Amino acid sequence: MAKKNSQLVCQSLENISRKMLEEYQGIIRDFVRGRNGIYAMYRRGKLYYVGLAGSLLGRLKHHTKDHHADEKWDRFSVYLTIGPQHMKEIESLILRIADPPGNRVKGTFVKCENILPKVKAEYRRRRKEEEHELFGLKKNAIIRKAKSVEPLDGKAPVLLPYISKVKNLRARYKGKFLYAWVRRSGMVFFNGKRYTSPSAAGQAARGKPTCNGWTFWTYERAPGDWVPLGELRKP
Repeated sequence: MAKKNSQLVCQSLENISRKMLEEYQGIIRDFVRGRNGIYAMYRRGKLYYVGLAGSLLGRLKHHTKDHHADEKWDRFSVYLTIGPQHMKEIESLILRIADPPGNRVKGTFVKCENILPKVKAEYRRRRKEEEHELFGLKKNAIIRKAKSVEPLDGKAPVLLPYISKVKNLRARYKGKFLYAWVRRSGMVFFNGKRYTSPSAAGQAARGKPTCNGWTFWTYERAPGDWVPLGELRKP
């Protein structure tokens, strides 16, 4: 998890004339030579092109002579990053939002889940629930939901009100990652056994009689995005 004081962009230089790059290159060189970052080129105040580079000065100089050179841009901005991490993601994000005319290829993400199918499925599910309620079918829906619950020792799963789909769980204990998962019924499965609460699963994982499962476990909110399980209880 990223620290609260973590930063990506450490320095920026915005809305600089192309003439500055062509006639006073030495000044720009002192600040951006060998630096990683994202750059943007503008024409008459409108975004024309976005790119990333491990050596910003060389890339900008190249754009004064390549197919972008002929009066296609007159000002530029640079955003210097702390290392190359996430640069490609940032470039792709800008390209997909701004769609600059000078960029021929739309940005792509290395690991990004398109949640549109899930949004559509949830929309259909809610519309169906609304239809059941409007036409007196709510009782049947409740019965079907009750059949999907798998009680254990007479206890209802604690996570049932918060789960609409299978979720992966992860916890770090004694330097190692432990993995579990939650079914739509709210049951937690860990190491071949099932539990009615995350705390019970956490107790088994730690081998101790007590455990706050809401803080012990994290769940994968999105691919690679692990957050505390307790976030599910927030409105």
